[in-house]
Amino acid sequence: MAEGPAVSAEELARAIEVFLAENPQSALLEDGKTLFMMERARHELDLQHGRCVLQVWSEERNIVRRITGMRARKQSLVLETQRMGQSKPGMIELAQATTQRAPSEKKLDRGRYLRKLERVLQRQFSDWKLGEMRGAQDLEHSFGPAYVRGELRNGNRSMAIVSVGPEESPATIDGILTLAVLWLARLRETADARRIVEGVRMILPAGTTAATAARLAWMDAQQAKWELFELDEAADELMPVAANAGGNLATRLLQAPNEARVRERFAAEITQITAMAPECDLRVLNPAEIAFALHGLVFARATVDADTVSFARTNRLTFGAGANETSLTEETASQLRAFVEQLQHSRRAGGSAADPLYRMVPEAWLESQIRRDVSVIDLDLQIGPVYTQMSAFSGTSDRGMLDLFARTRDGRLAVLELKANEDMHLALQGLDYWMLVRRLHLGTAESEFTRMGYFGNQPLNREEPALYLAAPALRIHPATEVVLGHFSPRVPWTLVGVDERWRSQVKVVWRKRNTKDYV
Repeated sequence: MAEGPAVSAEELARAIEVFLAENPQSALLEDGKTLFMMERARHELDLQHGRCVLQVWSEERNIVRRITGMRARKQSLVLETQRMGQSKPGMIELAQATTQRAPSEKKLDRGRYLRKLERVLQRQFSDWKLGEMRGAQDLEHSFGPAYVRGELRNGNRSMAIVSVGPEESPATIDGILTLAVLWLARLRETADARRIVEGVRMILPAGTTAATAARLAWMDAQQAKWELFELDEAADELMPVAANAGGNLATRLLQAPNEARVRERFAAEITQITAMAPECDLRVLNPAEIAFALHGLVFARATVDADTVSFARTNRLTFGAGANETSLTEETASQLRAFVEQLQHSRRAGGSAADPLYRMVPEAWLESQIRRDVSVIDLDLQIGPVYTQMSAFSGTSDRGMLDLFARTRDGRLAVLELKANEDMHLALQGLDYWMLVRRLHLGTAESEFTRMGYFGNQPLNREEPALYLAAPALRIHPATEVVLGHFSPRVPWTLVGVDERWRSQVKVVWRKRNTKDYV
């Protein structure tokens, strides 16, 4: 994408704002589908320190990316980004809502890539025999058409092959390790007794391997050989990429806010909202902002606004669900009361699944249930304080708003990744969060959590954080346990299945832990 002269941060921000102004119904593409409909999401451009940083958020997710370049297309704006854990750039795309790659176009692109990959593999691994390469969808075994699978054989030895082409989305590319584990397991299940499937070779487009390389450092080397390559399409050459436990984590921990002081600052707004919704959850997001949520759905916010002329600071209260926000005034006060009443009727354990307010942000609802008493997940967990990732991190990475971190009763950091619905990448998403917390806790002489005021005066043990993955038991994808089973014994994970009636009360149905203890 590095074509033409460098573009300044101001020019990048202006181009983004112009595109969004001209295309209010545009979409942010990242997962082979629409990640955000921009008319329903909120965004902010930060130009501090000569950098253009784009933040886009909704009630379900939040991304923060440093924008380093752009390329205008007829119906979209392709943005070059710098992400956490990636020394080379990635891409996101702002596109008109009607813009999609046609299925026939995808099929042609994938067919061309498969043939190129076959040629490269046969030349680079000439001592190995290349078996049939396939890219067809296999729903029974969770293989999508974006992932090319195959096998290289050398006598009674073989290596699984999994690859993703350059036309696929960043999220599809980053998901390769989940599919690699599943394909490795599948080949081992079907191999005859004389063939040993030693491991898996993953092949990704140049510049897209950093996230996978960081994850590979925490896979079990005794179970398989994990090999990663970048495909240089111009040279038709595979370049090996080493696992990298540290990554390029350009993320910092924010100072823990003084909750008592923030509550005092917004005392009038807190009184006003809790009088209407006494059961709401108050969240201190930062020293200048609080949010009010009902079962995880944020319905009002109070912020500190500065007058640009007098510089006087005043509190501002807004209400609404999702991207729809209305400032509270004398004229809109009745709207707020009506909205809260509707919310209380709809968003309750016995509500109707047909009601949009009931269905919104289910993971936030689950998070709010667990946050009240995190010990329901494991008695080793200390009930409070419990922090959300949203209130703690800032940088150029994705920031999920629903993850939690807490402390065990003996002073160990604990990371919780929650899902309300089935997600085959749950294990690796949890690992990403765990790696980030681990770096902040163990990567410096003093834990960043201690230095930045988290957990008050309670000490934190200098050991690997505990990783908890929790979801309704019937909605845990079968891939989750397979992938967890290939984690290094150094990752102390616990998988927790909760009862489907978690909206009424969170009850654990079963727990499974990493019991490996290799010497």
